[in-house]
Amino acid sequence: MSWFKRGAGNGPKSGATSARSSLRSNSARSVNYSSSPLLASKTPPWRSRMLVAAVGLGFCILLGRALYIQVIGTDFFQKQGESRYKHALELPASRGRIVDRTGQVLAASVAVPSIWAIPKDVDATPQQRKALAKLLEITPQELDAKLASSPKFVWLRRQVDTQVALEIKQLKLKGVFQEGEFKRKYPEGEAAAHVVGFTNIEERGQEGIELAFQKELQGRDGSRNVVKDRLGRVVEDIGERIPPSNGQDIDLSIDSKVQFFAYQRIRDAVAEHKAKAGSVVVLDVKTGEILALANYPSFNPSDRRNLSGNQLRNRALTDTFEPGSTMKPLIAALAMETGRVTPDTMIQTAPGHISITGSTISDAHPNGLLSVAQVIQKSSNVGVVKLAMQMQSREMHEMFTQVGLGQRPQINFPGAVTGRLRPYKTWRPIEQATMSYGYGLSASLLQLARAYTVFGRDGELIPITMTKQADGVDVAGVRVFSPKTAQAVRLMLQMAAGDGGTGPLAQTQGYSVGGKSGTAHKQEGKGYASNKYRSWFVGLAPISNPRLIVAVMVDEPTNGKYYGGLVAAPVFSQVVQQSLRLLGVPPDLEVKPQIVARHIETVPESF
Repeated sequence: MSWFKRGAGNGPKSGATSARSSLRSNSARSVNYSSSPLLASKTPPWRSRMLVAAVGLGFCILLGRALYIQVIGTDFFQKQGESRYKHALELPASRGRIVDRTGQVLAASVAVPSIWAIPKDVDATPQQRKALAKLLEITPQELDAKLASSPKFVWLRRQVDTQVALEIKQLKLKGVFQEGEFKRKYPEGEAAAHVVGFTNIEERGQEGIELAFQKELQGRDGSRNVVKDRLGRVVEDIGERIPPSNGQDIDLSIDSKVQFFAYQRIRDAVAEHKAKAGSVVVLDVKTGEILALANYPSFNPSDRRNLSGNQLRNRALTDTFEPGSTMKPLIAALAMETGRVTPDTMIQTAPGHISITGSTISDAHPNGLLSVAQVIQKSSNVGVVKLAMQMQSREMHEMFTQVGLGQRPQINFPGAVTGRLRPYKTWRPIEQATMSYGYGLSASLLQLARAYTVFGRDGELIPITMTKQADGVDVAGVRVFSPKTAQAVRLMLQMAAGDGGTGPLAQTQGYSVGGKSGTAHKQEGKGYASNKYRSWFVGLAPISNPRLIVAVMVDEPTNGKYYGGLVAAPVFSQVVQQSLRLLGVPPDLEVKPQIVARHIETVPESF
């Protein structure tokens, strides 16, 4: 019974399940997949062909790209790859030296450290930042501003002292680094500043010889290719190393001892006479070399902070002025060269003044009857005007041009000026008269010194140079006057620099000298200042066989003396005597060992 009940209770459910299973099995067996409409339909031929073509096209594109990368564009992609790991480091060339005629260094480059940083990597405490700012000589706020200016690179300070760099290194600051650079040093300082000039922080010439010979001095930088890791450290060198080609040295004609002495003397003269400025030029008559070119005020080319244009001006080349009485020997030379007069021809200068087209020209003191030689000795305006008015204006203009006036000096040095010399066709009679004693035209001190080479070289005008010439070679000049005329004028210059002349204070011990002083009112507006003067002296020594020409200019002396014979002539005397000794020129006068004090009367030149 119990079995029956269990069987009766399970029977219907079990039967239904079995029926469903049997139905599914029969249905599965009854499906014929081969007869399915989807599987039975044929694929269109174009579809398979398109698929094969697409696969083939893709393969061709990949093959073409591979060919382009591996064969055609290999250089480009190789460079792109190398740029990820290869870096070119510059090997800076050392700038050439500037040396004087004896090999004394006037300018040279020395290795110095510079401080830079990667601002995003800088990790420093406030105390470390403060210490760093102090070593860099800036405020903490300025340091913060520098670090905030760029996340990748910033110069903190370039070209610092070695001790400063060492102290910064001891701070051990992350993100702060040092790099070696070259810095220009100038051992002669202020004395040769206007000759040598200076460079900027990138060592490019800005003034003087540094600028004039920039191409020769700069050299050519080298390079090396290296592999760097992700931290920027050099792992190894790759490829060929190109060494730097250092700049060539420049040998100047300057003698550093003569230069220094000339600078000292003009500096002292400016201070003594409470003047505005002064300049000295020293020329070698044999070679045309400039042995000294000194100016005051000057500057220290190694420390150019707070510089003014007044200090930077190379006055001997850039400043022009009316040369005054220094023109008178040239007029006398032209008058003798053309046969109009001889040194002994007498000229009446009384009563001490002359009228030209309504304008009066006067002498400082009436002199009466004077020979041509005495006209130069006494610096008579009236006498030289009478000589000039015998000439045609064209003759004077041609002579001025032949001695280099109104023309830019052909010298490889920046800043040399032309001066002013108007065409002779525009001269009025009064202008021709005033030009004979140095008014109405202008020249630089360098032009004036060169013009006097016609007297030192027996009538030849020689080229001048700032670079050293071969030893023992006299340069060829252009003839302006005959040797006879030049020698006659030299004797007149000797008289002018002696007792009874305008420049007896130019005399030196052991050497015969000759020269001409000059004094002129300074131009102010359209006229002349009544109490502002330029004083100068131009001369040569020794007279018998000239070796040096020295030109001195003092601008605006205000300490009671302003005549060139009183202000500039003593500087000429000191520079000539010391320079001839340094050059080993034997004395041509007997040197008396005792010291004799006597009063020397100076004749003021007319102006």
